[in-house]
This record gives sequence, C-alpha cells and structure tokens, in this order.
Amino acid sequence: MTEVNRKIHVIGINSYKFEDLSFKLQNLFLETENIAVPNSYFEEIKSWRENSLKKKKLFFSSNSNRELINWLRSQKTDVILISRGDPLWFGIGRILLENFSKDELSFYPSNTCIQLAFSKLKIPWQDTINVSIHGRDPTKLVEALKARPSSLAIITDSNNKSLEIIKENLSELNLINFYDFWLCEEIGFGKENIRKLNLKESLPSDISSLNIVVLTKTKKNYSNDNLPLFGISDHIFKTFDDRPNLLTKREVRVQILADLELPNNGVIWDIGAGCGSIGLEALKLRPNLDLFCIDKRFGSKALILENSERLGVKPKFICEEDINNILNTKNLSPFEKPNRLVIGGCDKKTKLQIINSMDQWMRIGDIIVIPIIDFQTIKELKEELEDKNFKTNLNLIQTYKSLSIAEGMRLEPNNPVFLLKAKK
Repeated sequence: MTEVNRKIHVIGINSYKFEDLSFKLQNLFLETENIAVPNSYFEEIKSWRENSLKKKKLFFSSNSNRELINWLRSQKTDVILISRGDPLWFGIGRILLENFSKDELSFYPSNTCIQLAFSKLKIPWQDTINVSIHGRDPTKLVEALKARPSSLAIITDSNNKSLEIIKENLSELNLINFYDFWLCEEIGFGKENIRKLNLKESLPSDISSLNIVVLTKTKKNYSNDNLPLFGISDHIFKTFDDRPNLLTKREVRVQILADLELPNNGVIWDIGAGCGSIGLEALKLRPNLDLFCIDKRFGSKALILENSERLGVKPKFICEEDINNILNTKNLSPFEKPNRLVIGGCDKKTKLQIINSMDQWMRIGDIIVIPIIDFQTIKELKEELEDKNFKTNLNLIQTYKSLSIAEGMRLEPNNPVFLLKAKK
C-alpha cells in the first residue's frame, strides 16, 4: 500500500468564532490551505480567512457525500474538514474511517451538542440514552422510548419531519405526559435557544434547522380525578427503573379484567403482581373487593403502594415474598380465600403448585386467569385445571400499535400473550 503523507484534520466546533478554537487548532488553520466546510455554515467559517496571514485559503463546500470523499482523495497536501461537536459521535467520522486509513486521519473533537444541552439544562446525563434519527430509520427511537429511560437525547433531521415524528411516537406510546420535551436550537452558537414545548399544542413555526431534542422524565403529582374507569394507560403506573416493561400492557390487562368477571364483593389474589397494575385496576372497578398482592421482588411493595395512591385505591394486603415459600410453609393466615385468582410472573412448576394449593379453597363460579408467554406450558396447565373440575378457555391476544415514520405509518406488534381462563 502506498504510504500517504498528507493528513486530514477533522476539527469539531461548537462555535463560529475563530478565537474559540484552541491555539493549537488556530495555528493549524493558519498553516493549512485547503478547508472543507459543511454548506450549512460555510459563510461563517469562510470569514475566518481574515485571521489567516500566512497562506491563502481554498474552501470546499461540503455536503458530507461522495463528492466530499472524492475531493479529499484528490488533495496532495494536508486538509482541514470542519465538523460539529465530536466527529466520531454520530458524525462524519464513521464515513471517513470507512474511506481512509486511520493513519491519514486526525480527530479534534469538541463538546457534543448533547453535552452542551445538558449543561445548559443543568441535568446530569450519565444515564442518558442517545439516539440519532438524522438520515436514519426511527426504529431505534421507538425501542428507546419503550424502555422509558429517565432522559433521552435525540439528534434530529430537518429534512424528514423529525420533530413531528418524535411528537407522534410519544403520543402513540402514551408517553406525552411522561416526558418534558426540550427543544435545543443552535446549541453553543450565537442564536442558541432552549425552550420547553407543550406537545398538546402545535409545534412552533420558527424552529432552526440546527436542533436537537432532550426528553426528561417529568416530575408531576398524579391525580386519579381524570383517570378513565377502564383501560388505564401504562404510563400511569410506576415501574422498576431498571425494568420499565415489567407490567401487564393495557391491551392485555383489559382482557384479563374482562375474563375475571369481577364480582361486586369478594377476594382477588394477584400473584406475581409486579407493579400491581392488574389487581389495582380491578380494585378501581370494584372498590368493595379485597385485593391481596404477592410478589417476590424486593421493592415491589413500595411500588404497589405508590400505584395504589395514583389510582386512589387501597389493597387489603401486600406481601413481598416468594409464593413458593408461602405455600411450602402453609403460612396462609394473613390471606382470605380467593374468588378470583391471577397467576403471573412464575414458572410452570410454581403455577401448578398454586393451582393444587388453591383448588381446595375455590368454589363453584370462582375464576383463575393465567397470562402465558411460553406456549409449551399451556397443555399441562390446562389439563391440571380440567382435572380439578375447572372449565377452561384459551385466548391468544396479539395487538399492533401504529407508529409514525418519515414515510407515513407502520404497525408495530406487541408481544403475543395467551390467556388461560379457568372457571370452577
């Protein structure tokens, strides 16, 4: 391979001011003749030549495309390529490394626009999820939103209606009220502007094409005054921060509550309750029920209590214990006999043990509902229930959610769930 002597110096900037460069980079600019600059701020950087007394400047207006690569290859002496922030962070760096050897390239990163935005917002960003939809499919954005991180930084694209897509995705995933939406424009530059948008209103018409979005989890007091009677949105329920999807989704929860045929009075057990979404919504529908929540995860009791306050209901008893320990020690004195039983969040062996233990307590008309994601366990559970004189019914719940993309809309499938209903 022919040795390449010239260098491509890739300089990240956060300002259009020449004096904001380090002395080393100022001298590099003064010494270098050929400069490539993104066309979006070509004139601003071109004005730097007023500071150059040593060499004339030849500026190349860059679109970060094949034409730029060909121009760089044609240069026989050192060149400078101006970039924004850190060229190796969702920037031109990746493309350059695909087309040139590492020996040809030198990178001089500046602060990223995300880093600057969080410094202006005065918010820690070590746990922030970073996503770019600049020239990219928004699939990764949807995946990140589903995880519901405490903060999310999004590099946008003015050419594909990015802000509208973000807004629509938040609405489609029922997260409009979950995040504060910060629009950060021209961060670090003279026309810098940061504003918090109300997504229930139309987007402003005066938005700079150089923008990013920061989503931060909103701090709000939940009121149960405006909650619907049935089908409460997932975002209302607080979940474990490291397992945000550990709740029964609204579409499945609605069907479980319907299958339970909730009576006006009685006792319902929610085993593997997680954040308590099923049992607590059942209690909201039927306030005279006695709800017993059981979950082995440390912290589940506090989580269920928090969600109880959000829904304005009060469980009879919350047990932070493995159901196997409760059944094996026969420590059932705090519990009343269930008329309705939901069995989730445990393996097949545990489900079978629960069915065997609870069968002696349940009477004619009592109902068990078991959400199942493992197809292999259905047959054995169904047969066990039928041997104990339960009439069973199996239902597959498969739902799709519409999600906006640059080209229009696509349907995103939710995980399929089997619901095994058994009535004594």
